[in-house]
Amino acid sequence: MAEKRFEVVHKEGKLSGIKILVDKETGVNYLFSFDGYAGGLTVLVDKDGKPIITPMGRYPY
Repeated sequence: MAEKRFEVVHKEGKLSGIKILVDKETGVNYLFSFDGYAGGLTVLVDKDGKPIITPMGRYPY
């Protein structure tokens, strides 16, 4: 079985809330917001509008 590419590194809420995911190949961080059956995904960016990237091997798991 292939290893998972994305890792959930933070989550809040159950029926509605947010999750932060990290792409383990690129280190790019994503924000997933959900409420019931609806949801949306976006790249997390810093104050300059650049993607937030977690250095490889520094995931909090």
